[in-house]
Amino acid sequence: MAATFNLQVITPERYLLDEDVESLVVPAVGGYLGVLANHAPLIAGLEPGLVKYRQGGDNKYFVISGGFIEVSCNNATVLANTAEKPGEIDKTRAEAAKERAVKRLSLREPGTDIARAELALKKAVARLKVT
Repeated sequence: MAATFNLQVITPERYLLDEDVESLVVPAVGGYLGVLANHAPLIAGLEPGLVKYRQGGDNKYFVISGGFIEVSCNNATVLANTAEKPGEIDKTRAEAAKERAVKRLSLREPGTDIARAELALKKAVARLKVT
């Protein structure tokens, strides 16, 4: 059995997860970041995306909309703006959000906040990947 560490996922509204896991992969600002037991201490910013963790030999997923991760002393804490498990995501709503973001980015009308549209697209794509 692989060594484990504690993973907590916390949003302003709730604790999403507090479990012992074997591995964790998060969408860090500079690219995906992997964590195993006994990882060196770190703090990193997170982008919207898919989070994958391994527990009991099974891969599990959830999606975040950005935040931070802190790893120290065999504990990983993800502080996320929002976090959703697969069963909590409305696929139709996520598809509509993706279409709106793609439309905004393709039209590039004056006054369009491009950064906001790109962020909305990242969030929608991540939500669709986890469903």
